[in-house]
Amino acid sequence: MNLPSIAPAPLPWAGGAYSVKRHGVTLTNCDAEPVQTPGCIQAHGALLVLRPDDLVILQVSENSGALLGLAPADLLGRPIVVVTGEAGAAQLRASIAGGATDANPLRLFSLPGRGNAPALDVSMHTLDGLALVEFEPTLPGGDAQAQNGYALVKKAVGRLRQASGLQHFCTVAAEEFRELTGLARVMVYKFHSDGHGEVYAESRHTDLAPWLGMHYPAEDIPAPAREVFKRVWIRPTPDVNGALAEMVPLVNPQTGRPLTMTHCALRGASVMYTEYLQNMGVKAGLTMSLRRGDELWGLIVCHHYSGAARLPFDGRAACELLAQIVSLQHQAIENQEHLAYRLSREAIHLQLIAQASEEGGLSAMTDGAPTVLEAIQSDGVALYHHGRWWRVGQTPSDAELDALAHWLNMQPEFADDTRPVYVTDRLPDAYPAATAFSALASGLLALPLTLSRGKLMLWFRTETLQTVQWGGDPKHVIKVIGPHGMRLTPRRSFEIFAESVAGRSLPWQLVDVELALRFRLLVMAFVVSRAERLAELNVDLARSNEELDAFAYVASHDLKEPLRGIYKNAYQLLEESVLPQGNESRDKLERVMRLTVRMDALLDALLHFARAGRLTMELEKVDLNSVVAEALEMVDSRRLERVCEITVAPALPWVECDRARVREIFVNLLSNALKYNDKPVCRIEIGCERPSRASAAADRPTGTDGRVVFYVKDNGIGIAPHHVEQIFKMFKRLHSRDDYGGGNGTGLTIVKKLVERHGGRVWVRSALGQGSTFFFTFTPDMATAT
Repeated sequence: MNLPSIAPAPLPWAGGAYSVKRHGVTLTNCDAEPVQTPGCIQAHGALLVLRPDDLVILQVSENSGALLGLAPADLLGRPIVVVTGEAGAAQLRASIAGGATDANPLRLFSLPGRGNAPALDVSMHTLDGLALVEFEPTLPGGDAQAQNGYALVKKAVGRLRQASGLQHFCTVAAEEFRELTGLARVMVYKFHSDGHGEVYAESRHTDLAPWLGMHYPAEDIPAPAREVFKRVWIRPTPDVNGALAEMVPLVNPQTGRPLTMTHCALRGASVMYTEYLQNMGVKAGLTMSLRRGDELWGLIVCHHYSGAARLPFDGRAACELLAQIVSLQHQAIENQEHLAYRLSREAIHLQLIAQASEEGGLSAMTDGAPTVLEAIQSDGVALYHHGRWWRVGQTPSDAELDALAHWLNMQPEFADDTRPVYVTDRLPDAYPAATAFSALASGLLALPLTLSRGKLMLWFRTETLQTVQWGGDPKHVIKVIGPHGMRLTPRRSFEIFAESVAGRSLPWQLVDVELALRFRLLVMAFVVSRAERLAELNVDLARSNEELDAFAYVASHDLKEPLRGIYKNAYQLLEESVLPQGNESRDKLERVMRLTVRMDALLDALLHFARAGRLTMELEKVDLNSVVAEALEMVDSRRLERVCEITVAPALPWVECDRARVREIFVNLLSNALKYNDKPVCRIEIGCERPSRASAAADRPTGTDGRVVFYVKDNGIGIAPHHVEQIFKMFKRLHSRDDYGGGNGTGLTIVKKLVERHGGRVWVRSALGQGSTFFFTFTPDMATAT
């Protein structure tokens, strides 16, 4: 019942025991009602409370005279034998001694009617050191109904086993309970995570309006009532309008406390509850628990509209048994659904890891088949890896993702190293900035892929505009005058009240969360193994590079000596020869001398390259403006050969570097810009781009984000796209040996080596016939922007 929180008032029974009959209409909040100690029973039966040791009667329901033939005053303090006889008392003793009745009501025997009193079914259970004996009028045909109940339960179990899917299973359960009870409407009522309920499945008489899919506020079944249903399987209310009978005395003389009636079938119903049923036109009700372990998943609710409807004890026992079976199978069938879903997704997880392994990185999971979008059921996914976002499906923009990631890293869920996952189907409620992109991402399941949170995975679900059909306006409050002033009553209107809900996605299931966490472990294992493999490869590569540099140095140095001898001997032969010009032998000697000169230049280049990899770096804080000035001076002679316009950025940063090596980088790039230019005016620009500038972001290779990028730009001949990857290779020339002033093809190779020695990267952006721009970086802490 939708009862808002109000200021607590003194309880009318403060200092005494509660009685529904006396105090039920004084309640201002049903959460305050002691539903397990109502002080009353439903008056169609009688209740005796015994001391187990000697079966002496300690408490009696006030209606005992009508049903048992003896008033409370004639029963209190006397042994139970005055009601049950010796045979009945013996059965009670045996049941208490056996222990089977502890918090477990069992029907033990029947008593014949006395005078005007009806025949009675007798059941008992023990609780808190007391024996509670309930007497209910025996219904005709009870034995036949018990046999029929067994057959119906057996049939129901067979149908439930054949159900396909949870929805179908719950519908079958509702149909079987309706056949078993004969009541007009049976609903499977599901509790949502926020406490409100939904009619998840239904079976009804054809003349009743459907309630399937209707939602009800959490207050309709308040917390005390839910606690009861975690302890009992069944709650009968055979006559909503029936009278109540109070216990005499209200406080148990042995315990000094009100009597706990949690497990009593006759337990008096709350006035709030009976009013609620009356307002819906319900005349009788039966409710069973639907549990998941110790948690209450929902209820099986039965309503009748044409008068009182009592079920005998054996009929209720059949319903209780079926409720327990449904609870067990209900969980099993949902687990089967989840298992099939989980296995299919885990197979995709393994494919994704295989793709990442083959392609060399996590980004491969975003552009292959399958993609990481299929790792769990979602509409979009964003992977933060190598300093950038990789997106698939419907996601926010990179800037929105950056802000969201910053917010996520401050959430306590991410601080839990054992289960670092943030899950919501209402992202705009928790993160107001998400309102701007709620259509794309109202649902979020996010987790870090590494302990450092340097890699993130965010799955999104789009907004699902929901129209929730409420059974009446959930905000409507009714007040009436009671004995102690205004009191709240259950709402009377159950007409459909539609509420449009925005900013929500379909909810994430627990299996989605578990799948995401398992995938995270796979990714972490992949990252660690890849890091270990890369470390091994780096060691091997470093050793190979050292060996190669040493070989190149030795080879180029040692080869120069015999080469000088070949040149000297060829020169002497030529000088001493009397062979005329044009003689074939003389031409051969001249060719030998030209080839030895060229080979000597190649060996010099190889020696220079080897030295670049072997020389110790002498790092110092250097003003790049002065380094560029020195480089320009070194290429001055080539500048004077043609018309040149060279522009240098006015404020290049200071850099911690090897001055001579960085000067050589600029000299090589400037020499190439001057050499490979066919324009009337050679234009060259030297500058840098700060990390905040977006213009070069798309051109930057992985791992250069956040660094200052230096560049040398020209308007020269440019480079064809298919040659871009070739230009940094040793001795690689794109033209004949004598074109554009000749050369040996080592300049850019040395540039690459020197940049990498500074922990940086070099790359080119070029258009054939329009010019080239060579970019390079240093390690992040080397360059300081001015």
